[in-house]
Amino acid sequence: MSQQAAVAADALHTPADQVRVNRHRADWRGWKFMWPFADWRGWKFMWPFALVFVFVFVIPILYAIYISFFQKQMIGGTKFVGISNYIRLFRDQQFWSSVGRVALFTCVQVPIMLFLSAAMALALDSMKLHGAKFFRISTFLPYAVPAVVSTLVWGFMYGAKYGLVGSLNDWLGTNLDVLSPSVLLAAIGNIVTWEFTGYNMLIFYSSLSTIPHSLYEAASIDGASEWQIVKSIKLPELKGSLAITVIFSIIGSIQLFNEQSILQNMVPGNAITTYYTPNMYAYNLRFAGNQSNYPAALAITMAVITMAIAYAVQLNSMKEQMK
Repeated sequence: MSQQAAVAADALHTPADQVRVNRHRADWRGWKFMWPFADWRGWKFMWPFALVFVFVFVIPILYAIYISFFQKQMIGGTKFVGISNYIRLFRDQQFWSSVGRVALFTCVQVPIMLFLSAAMALALDSMKLHGAKFFRISTFLPYAVPAVVSTLVWGFMYGAKYGLVGSLNDWLGTNLDVLSPSVLLAAIGNIVTWEFTGYNMLIFYSSLSTIPHSLYEAASIDGASEWQIVKSIKLPELKGSLAITVIFSIIGSIQLFNEQSILQNMVPGNAITTYYTPNMYAYNLRFAGNQSNYPAALAITMAVITMAIAYAVQLNSMKEQMK
């Protein structure tokens, strides 16, 4: 019997499961040298996203890191300066002023927004709210409105000589100015809260929806009050979603740009400076100051700060959930 005939005879007497296993082992041996890319079949489905991700996300970040180590000069062209841009950044008082303003905004606005979101989610989940569907849609609707449109609407309402605040001043005989420098940051916080409270509310509400209603019934039979159910069952369930909303809210606060950029032309005087927030500072340096290297260093520094804060929040959340 020839060798090919012997192989065919063995294949006829070999169970299908064993043939399939042997084929997978052969594939593994053939692609073992490509580990961790051995499962190449999955990459057939991933490559469209991976291609876009590399060109839209990875390459721009690498390029920003690259140009942050250079400096464009009037004479001599672009010159490698190492970490000089980062040293200059850490000595820049305008940069730290913008960071402090964003930090204050985050520490005040984010807790207020998340408290309102959690309260709305608990109200919806209680099943005692009339018109729950309308309430859910109406609270989420501001998130669907573009930030530019929302800021324009609120900006005209804030105007002391026109809009709602101006009409109230005429009616009450007051001189209230919501866009004054002393309360301007709170006015921007009100816009951001209006925009994103409904979005965070849906995240909380989706977490509460996973709790079996039989658990509520058992607690009621045992004599638990509504507040005890909220405290012992619902609030612990919100810990996981709270970490997500805190991270997203912090990232959004650090990236604050649209609101103050639109309000800059509506605010009298120079209340909103070119370095009001880090993003606005980088934007003005690049497009108004015609610089690219120093704003790149600023952007990379803020990205590192954002990742560090997000990691700290996530790590703290994991420790709380493991208790």
